[in-house]
Amino acid sequence: MKINEIKDLLQADSIDPAILAELAKDDRKGVQKLLVSYQRRQEKLAKQKEEFLGRFSYEKDFWAKGQLVGGVDEVGRGPLAGPVVAAAVILPEDFSLLEVNDSKKLSPQKRLALYPKILQEAVAVGVGVMDNKVIDQINIYEADRLAMKQAVEALSTRPDALLVDAMNVPVDLPQLELIKGDAKSNSIAAASIVAKVFRDSLMDDYARLYPDYAFDHNAGYGTKNHLEALRKYGPTPIHRLTFSPVSEMVGLKKAD
Repeated sequence: MKINEIKDLLQADSIDPAILAELAKDDRKGVQKLLVSYQRRQEKLAKQKEEFLGRFSYEKDFWAKGQLVGGVDEVGRGPLAGPVVAAAVILPEDFSLLEVNDSKKLSPQKRLALYPKILQEAVAVGVGVMDNKVIDQINIYEADRLAMKQAVEALSTRPDALLVDAMNVPVDLPQLELIKGDAKSNSIAAASIVAKVFRDSLMDDYARLYPDYAFDHNAGYGTKNHLEALRKYGPTPIHRLTFSPVSEMVGLKKAD
């Protein structure tokens, strides 16, 4: 076989061991280099699979009892503008999207690619949104909890229990609160991706309404350009008036 043909062959996820054994006997340096590259990819994939399966350890406890469990996470606690968004996701036992992980560890492009796949493969997905006015009225922590409650109640299938990223959702369901849960549970990780992509899409829309603030680049966080726009133009209707430094501009008390 020509080296280019071998290169194409080794792009497959699974190759007949007999073929690999034959290629190992090939003394061409180019072939041996391709084999080393293939083995490294296989090792990386095996590690990814192991870690992925490890992030189902909490779910397996519920599945063993024949129960459905939902993962819940939120995004948008820290920005100066825009809503807080929560998502709840129930994954099936045969869920196999290995790249699902804590949304903060994924590129925007990867999150966008995974988003529709999660929606397609999940048993159910719910989203909750609390806008800046609610945040200003009841504080970000309580708005966060309400968004999570809304997300859980939006699920088309009611779970038997919840796995939540370091929060307690005000719903009548057993809950397991996990510190850094999006790195420990695939269900929470999937929820973090859904919430992040959903909120980013909202902020992209707001960027078209308020182009001076570049919400499509900063998602409402207090970047240098965002703060400069705030000083120059003042707050928009989606700014959180109880968040510093917006609060200083309008003379209101800071959020809790």
